[in-house]
Amino acid sequence: MRRRFFTLDVFTRRPLAGNPLAVVLDAQGLTDTAMQAIAGEFNLSETVFVLPPADPHQRAALRIFTPARELPFAGHPTVGTAVLLGMLDHGHGHGVAGFGLEEKVGLVTCVVEVAGEGHGEATFTLPRLPERLGGAPEARAVAAALGVAETAIGFDRHEPALFSAGVAFTVVPLKTRADVAGVRTDLQRWSPKMGAPGHANAFVYCREPVEDGHHWHARMFAPDMGIGEDPATGAAVAAFAGAIMAFEAPEDGDHLFIVEQGYAMGRPSQIALGLTVDGGVLTRATIGGSAVVVSEGALRL
Repeated sequence: MRRRFFTLDVFTRRPLAGNPLAVVLDAQGLTDTAMQAIAGEFNLSETVFVLPPADPHQRAALRIFTPARELPFAGHPTVGTAVLLGMLDHGHGHGVAGFGLEEKVGLVTCVVEVAGEGHGEATFTLPRLPERLGGAPEARAVAAALGVAETAIGFDRHEPALFSAGVAFTVVPLKTRADVAGVRTDLQRWSPKMGAPGHANAFVYCREPVEDGHHWHARMFAPDMGIGEDPATGAAVAAFAGAIMAFEAPEDGDHLFIVEQGYAMGRPSQIALGLTVDGGVLTRATIGGSAVVVSEGALRL
């Protein structure tokens, strides 16, 4: 059977930047084992399999796999797949569409703007707002795992913490961009020390972006998920929204933050994080960005 696939670069407006994504259409009949093997064959940070939705009012159901495991939710697969489906629905013309995508975390509501042939933008509302979890590692363990000085960890009220908006991430504030650039992961000290069981990862960030108009500079490491370093991680930025609420206490109203990631890898990415705060409480959060098609073909499986 021939199954169409596309690859896209996500959280970027140009090819060969951002975070690569594979999307397999017509995934009916594939077993979990086959999906995991195909994700390993693409060997990208995530591969999406598009299936008919359980609710016919929604656009599609998604299964999301890293090279090592399935995820209940991920940001760049959601943005990239939403843009691709919007393109397929609108052909080569411009258009705006809204639809729901069924993921294991729940229904994800998306708004897509097709900007022309092969590229567009998508924003989705987080199906689950971030929550702070227990068990964050101590600064000394974090420093050893990341190969940085313990004195580099933390600034203002920010400290290492564990947050989840569907997937748990250890968020690690570092004082300067030079500290972020100097991270060298020590895998021998990694898994026992970093985060929740099965989610040993680190979203490392600072206040010193490379580009004007951006707000945060970040890197993300997740060896247990088969991802040494990720160019752009929407699910981590969704979790990071919890850190912004906890450590920044933004005023009531709407806020937009641009998180840049992937610069150390030569794959610059820009993730738009929107927050709505009411009475000091986060009531809504969105993740948005651009995506561009890079290739298409067929799997003979």
